[in-house]
Amino acid sequence: MTAVRVLKMGGATLGRRDRVARAVQIVAAERAQGPVALVVSAMSGTTDQLLAAARLAAAGDQDGAHARVHATLALVVDHHGDVAAPGTAARHTLDGLHAELDRLIHGVCLLREHSTAALDLILSFGERMSSVGMAALLQAHGVPALAVDARTLVHTDDRFGDALVDWPATEAALRAAALTWGDRVPVITGFLGRAPDGRTTTLGRNGSDYTATLVARALGAAEVQVWRDMAGVMTADPALVDEALPLTRMSFGEALELATFGARMFHPRTMIPLIASGIPMRIRNTSEPDAPGTLVDADGAGDRARATSVTTLEHQAVLDVQVARLDRPTTIGARVHAALDAAGVTVWMTTHSAMGQAISAVVPMAQADTAVAALERAFARELDDGDLQPLRVARDVTLLTLVGEAITRTFDVPGRLFQALSAVGVTALVIGQSASARSVSCVIPAADTRDAARVVHAAFNLTHRRAHLLVMGVGVVGRELLAQVRDQQEELRRTLGILPVVVGIATSRTLTFDPAGLDLAPDAHRDTTTVDGSPVTDALLDRLARLTGAVLVDCTAADGMEALYERAWARGIHVVGANKKPLTLPQARRDAMLEHARTHRRAYRYETTVGASLPVIATLQQLVRTGDTLRLVEGSFSGTLGYLTNLLMDGARVDVAVRDARAAGYTEPLPQDDLSGLDVARKAIILARELGLQVELDEVALTPLVPASVLAHRDLDAFLDALAAHADAMAAEVDALRADGRVLRYLARIDPAAPARGAPLVQVGPVGVAADHPAARLRGTEAFVAFTTRRYAEYPLLVQGAGAGGAVTAAGVLSDTLGLFERLI
Repeated sequence: MTAVRVLKMGGATLGRRDRVARAVQIVAAERAQGPVALVVSAMSGTTDQLLAAARLAAAGDQDGAHARVHATLALVVDHHGDVAAPGTAARHTLDGLHAELDRLIHGVCLLREHSTAALDLILSFGERMSSVGMAALLQAHGVPALAVDARTLVHTDDRFGDALVDWPATEAALRAAALTWGDRVPVITGFLGRAPDGRTTTLGRNGSDYTATLVARALGAAEVQVWRDMAGVMTADPALVDEALPLTRMSFGEALELATFGARMFHPRTMIPLIASGIPMRIRNTSEPDAPGTLVDADGAGDRARATSVTTLEHQAVLDVQVARLDRPTTIGARVHAALDAAGVTVWMTTHSAMGQAISAVVPMAQADTAVAALERAFARELDDGDLQPLRVARDVTLLTLVGEAITRTFDVPGRLFQALSAVGVTALVIGQSASARSVSCVIPAADTRDAARVVHAAFNLTHRRAHLLVMGVGVVGRELLAQVRDQQEELRRTLGILPVVVGIATSRTLTFDPAGLDLAPDAHRDTTTVDGSPVTDALLDRLARLTGAVLVDCTAADGMEALYERAWARGIHVVGANKKPLTLPQARRDAMLEHARTHRRAYRYETTVGASLPVIATLQQLVRTGDTLRLVEGSFSGTLGYLTNLLMDGARVDVAVRDARAAGYTEPLPQDDLSGLDVARKAIILARELGLQVELDEVALTPLVPASVLAHRDLDAFLDALAAHADAMAAEVDALRADGRVLRYLARIDPAAPARGAPLVQVGPVGVAADHPAARLRGTEAFVAFTTRRYAEYPLLVQGAGAGGAVTAAGVLSDTLGLFERLI
C-alpha cells in the first residue's frame, strides 16, 4: 500500500482567492500520485480579525466585535467563491460556525474579559472555517474530501495557548480516524487540540506545522510537504542578503538549530515527530509547484563541514551580570537562569566566564526591563552589599548565527567568521558556540546587521559573492571596464565565485542607476538622468550601500574626489580608484583621507594609479611589509611618453609622434598634459609616499619633455603648431644622444638618500640612458619600474609591461576590484 503524504497549507498560501485556487490544484496534482492528507491553517487575515474581535469584546465594544466576526466570515466566503455561496452545504456549515462564534463573542462582551482558554476557542474558528471551505473546493474539483476537526484527534494538556501533546492518545485517535477516511482527502485543522476536559487548546507558534508532523508520524507517512509562498529554506534572510538562495537539502539537526535561534519557519516541537520517525519534510513553493524545494531529513546535504545558512535574530538585548570580588570563587549562572525562567523571559543564548563569576544573557529587547527587574530581585542582597557589579544592559542588538551540521568541529570556522566581520568593521559583543557543534553565534550592534549578514554569507560561499559597482567616468578606461565586466561576468562567477554587477554609471552630469544591475550590451537602452551638480549624491550612496559588496569605481581624473571617497567609506562602501589626484594631495590631506578609510575599515585599492595593470604598488608594499629597505626606485611610469621617446629614437619628428600617439588613444585629450610630465610626477609622489617618505608635488624636480613655452599653448592646434616649430631642436637633441650611444627615456627617480646630499628626493624628466640600462629595452608603450633594495642590491627587482591604453588600465581596475573581494574573505 502506498504511504500517505501529508501536505500542509499555511495561511499566506490561502490568503487570496487565486492562492486558494492554486492550493486546490496542487492538492489535486499530489493526490493523483497517491494518497494525501491535508492540514490547513487559518487563512491569512482571519486570525487578525478574530484577535481584534476578542479584544473589542473584552473592552465592551459589542458592535465592533461582531463587525470583526462578520468580516471573518466574509473573508472566508470571498476566498472560496461559489462553493460558499448561499444555499450550499459549505455555506450552511460556515453559517453555523459564524453563529457559534457570535454567541461566544457576546459572552465575552458580557464578562468584559477573555481568558486564555476563551481566546483559544475564538481563534479555532479560523482553522475550522478554512477546513470547511477547502474541503468543499476540493469536492467541487472532483477530489473526494472531508473537513476534519483536529480537536477530535490531537489530545493535549490544559496549557492553553501553548499546549503539550499527549502522544499515545493522539496516535491512537489519528490511526482510528484514518480508517474512516477511505479514499477521501482529510482536510485537517492545524494548530488545534483538545484538553482532557474537552476544551479547545492551541499548540503555539508554528502549531499547524506541528499538527502536520504529528499526523505524519501517526500514519507512517512517506513525507511531509509544507507549502509556503517562498522557495524553501534560504541561506539567509532575503530582506538582508539579496543573494540568498534556497537550500536543496538540510538535516533535522540543522533545522532544529535554526529553530533554536528563532527561525520562524521551524519550531523545535515541529521537528520532534519527524526525528522520532525518520520521516522527511520538504518545504515547497506554491508559486513554483514543480520546483523540488528544500528537503529536510536525517542525512542533510552530506557535507558536514559546510555551513548551511546564516540567521539573524533582531531586536535583542544583552544582560551582563558580574561579581565585584573576583578573588572569591562563586557561580551565579544557575541563579540567573532560574530568575529569568521564573519571570517568563526567553533566553536565546548565555556565555559564562571560566570561573563562573560572570554571565551574559541574550534576551528579547521587549523583555529586557522584565529581565532586569527579575535579576535585581534575585540578587538584591549582593547588589546592596556591593558583591555584584551593577547590571549592564546593551539594547537593540542582533544575534547572528552561522549554522551547519558540524561546522564548529571544522578547522577555523569561528576564525573565518570573525575575520569576515572584522573586515567590514563589525565588533562581536558576545560570542557563543553550541554544544551540538552545529552553530556559532555572536551578538552584534543592530546597525551592523545587514553588513554582517551579507559578509558572513559571502565568506562561507553560501552563494557567489556579488560586487555591486558604481562606475564613475566613461572615458577610454571607463568604457573598456564596462566591456570587460560584460564579457567576463559569468567566467568570474564560475571560477572565482565573484559576480561583478554594474549598478550605476555616472558622468559629471548624468546618472544611470539600477540596483538590479545594468544591461551592458552595446545596444542596450538605459534610462539616464541628467542632473545639475554631481550625480553622486548622499542619497545615491545610501542606495548603493544597501547592496552587497558595494564599490565606488573612480575612472575619472577629476579634482576633489577625496571628499566623495570619504562619504562612501562612511557608508561602508569600498573604493577602487584609477584617479591619481586624491593620492597626490598635500601630504596632511592625503594622510587624513587614508585614515578615514582605516577608521571605517573599508578598502581603498589604487594599483592602476601608477602602472596601469602592472603590480607596481603591490610589489613595493610587499617589499616594505617583509622588512626590505628601499635604496632607489627608478622607472618609466608613462606608457605614453615611452611610446613617444621610442618614435623619436626611430627618427620621427616630435609633432608627428604626438599626432600618432593621440590617434592611437595613448594620450590625454590635450597631449600637453602628458608631455608636461606632471602625470609622471604624480605617480612618483604616490610611490614615494608608499615608502613612508614625506614629499609634496611642488617639491618634485620636474622637467617636461618639451619646453614650457610650447606647453603654454592650451589650444590643441596652436600647441601642435608650436610643437612643429620645436621639432628640429628636439631632433638635434635626440641625434646627439644617439651619437653618444644613449637612448632617450622619460624617467622618474626616487632616492631616499638624495636629500642628505643636497639633491632632490624625487626627480622627473627626460634622460639619456646607456644602451644596457633596463629602460633602453622598452618597446612601444611599455613601462617599467626598478626597485633597488637591500636584498635586490646587485640586480634590481624589475616590473615591466604595457603601461598605457584603456584596455590594460581597465584590466587593472577590474583586478583591483576582484582582489578586494578575495582579500576581504
